[in-house]
Amino acid sequence: MSDKKRAPRNRTLTLSAQEHRMQLEKSIQCPSELTDIEDVVNQTILGDSMEVIKLIPDESFDLIILDPPYNLTKDFNGFKFKNRSDALYLDYLRSWFPEVVRTLKQTGSLYLCGDWKCTSALQAVMSENLEVLNRITWQREKGRGAKSNWKNAMEDIWFGVKQKSKYYFDVDSVKQKRKVIAPYRVNGKPKDWDETEDGNFRLTFPSNFWDDISIPYWSMPENTDHPTQKPEKLIAKLILASCPKDGIVFDPFLGSGTTSVVAKKLGRRYVGIEMNEEYAAWANKRLELAEDAPLIQGYSDGVFWERNSLAAQKASKKSLKNSSSEHLELFQ
Repeated sequence: MSDKKRAPRNRTLTLSAQEHRMQLEKSIQCPSELTDIEDVVNQTILGDSMEVIKLIPDESFDLIILDPPYNLTKDFNGFKFKNRSDALYLDYLRSWFPEVVRTLKQTGSLYLCGDWKCTSALQAVMSENLEVLNRITWQREKGRGAKSNWKNAMEDIWFGVKQKSKYYFDVDSVKQKRKVIAPYRVNGKPKDWDETEDGNFRLTFPSNFWDDISIPYWSMPENTDHPTQKPEKLIAKLILASCPKDGIVFDPFLGSGTTSVVAKKLGRRYVGIEMNEEYAAWANKRLELAEDAPLIQGYSDGVFWERNSLAAQKASKKSLKNSSSEHLELFQ
């Protein structure tokens, strides 16, 4: 229910008081008991994550994406999280993380988000409860510069599973389409790349460093006023790689709804928990909008594209073919 004045081209999500109430009513309240996870699938649960998680049956989810408060002093629309010592932040993680892991299937995967200040605590709690497979670092190119330090432009995502021998991972679904700068030929023909009228491109296997992510900003339809909103493209990579098509994605720190929204756009089921009423209303509105606008910025034709590659995406025969030209203009 923002009263900020927006520029005409500003696409940041806003809700009137009436629409806020209507969207909030779509959420379900924290149940007194929960014996079947299907009772809350494809829902936003309004309540305290720590209380709701206790009710969730064992091994309910194929994929869990965690974006808890980082070890920073931050105001989440009235809920204030205060910076604490490294030891106390680790205690905070330990107070709820094992309970979340309990809800993960034996074949499931879990991703835990954080920044450089808390990444050692994230690694510690992951190692205590899961098999750690990797640390993804992604470029968060936004924010002010620092005069007496290096600008903080990276964040981490720790990747863990219950069993190394039987977890789901679909690498083909998260390949990236990159422009070939120095094309290599064999017998005059392209070697592992495609030659097109609009440039030379190669499909590459994903690494654990992602430099193709755009932070949501005012001209993007996915943007909200949430202070730590994750990009849809970022979450899409996690879901496509680690959740089968009939699987359930769980986010107990849902915020403005990105995980649930992306799961819906990609044909997965979801469960999200959010304690803040305004954020829950935003999440439900975004889920509603996803029915008519299922596109994800930077992901088209079944591949992830580099930043600032809109012209190449348009040229792709299958790329965004059902989209309006106005919507295409926003996908930078």
